[in-house]
Amino acid sequence: MDKKLLSLFFLILFLFHFSYADVELVGKLSRERILEKCPGWEGEITSYSPDQEVIEKLQSIDQEVIIEVFLGTWCPDSMRNVSAYFKIMDLVDNSHLITKYVGLPRDKDARKPYIKGKNIIRIPTFIVFINNQEKGRIIENPTQSVEEDLFEIINH
Repeated sequence: MDKKLLSLFFLILFLFHFSYADVELVGKLSRERILEKCPGWEGEITSYSPDQEVIEKLQSIDQEVIIEVFLGTWCPDSMRNVSAYFKIMDLVDNSHLITKYVGLPRDKDARKPYIKGKNIIRIPTFIVFINNQEKGRIIENPTQSVEEDLFEIINH
């Protein structure tokens, strides 16, 4: 009986993984479009618990900060870290923090038109700009957490 349950669990996991992993959105995206086409990301958003102290610091930012997020809707690191970012931005609710999302195809050669001049090697990549100058990046996985790394880049 245990083997049958285990087999069923892996079959469901396999089917669930491929039902979301095959969604490949490319080009300029919105959070709404990502979540519409990748509903599995909602669970990641709900389960993420950002550091409230850092959220409050991000709420107090009073200069325009543009964050470009290069992601793959098929990529597990993007699902985890961009979903965390969604939750952070929901809690921060600061109009000075402006986000632009760019979906990348799985095929690395096909990414060229979307990443021209951006030096994107791994995804997701969050690029932070202040006064039209790049201040820093979060590449693939944060050093501390998405919110802590983001705040550190902005305040550096």
